[in-house]
Amino acid sequence: MSLKKKSVLRDWIESIVIAFLLAMVIRTFVVQAFKIPTGSMRMTLQEGDLILVNKFIYGAKVPLLNFYLPALREPKRGEVVVFIYPEDKNKDFIKRLIGLPGETVEIKGGSIYINDLPVEEPIFKQIYYYNRGDFAAEGQKIVVPKDSYFVLGDNSLSSKDSRYWGFVPKKNLLGQAMVIYWPIHRIRIIK
Repeated sequence: MSLKKKSVLRDWIESIVIAFLLAMVIRTFVVQAFKIPTGSMRMTLQEGDLILVNKFIYGAKVPLLNFYLPALREPKRGEVVVFIYPEDKNKDFIKRLIGLPGETVEIKGGSIYINDLPVEEPIFKQIYYYNRGDFAAEGQKIVVPKDSYFVLGDNSLSSKDSRYWGFVPKKNLLGQAMVIYWPIHRIRIIK
């Protein structure tokens, strides 16, 4: 093998290795693609939608270490978040963030109440929330623990969410859903 062929082969290998490492850094700390498996977030997200999730906004976890990068900001009510399912660490879930740490959450007459006041944001007014599960029975008020969140699916009738299994620890948050990028006719920013 000539020196020129070795140089070209080495250049190709270096380029592939650098591209792979760069892709892993971006996927781990910046943005990750996910596929929506169920209809629990209909009409916002539908089965088969491919989305991009902003992982650095809430502070990405450094793999193999119990360390998180600094967050740009805290999660906000109404954001669609991806998180590690508290009952099975091998599954990722996607839901809408409803209750923040220290808040009292109640579902009454299909509406969300935070600290005894109805939530007035338009996204919440479009959804009828059902009283279901151990954490959202009729007349039940739930206080969200420190460093935890209460999340619900937009398809309240068909969503297994905080009403059934409780709260999402802050350390389980993976990021904020940003955009649907596939299928083409559904490309949009997630609100």
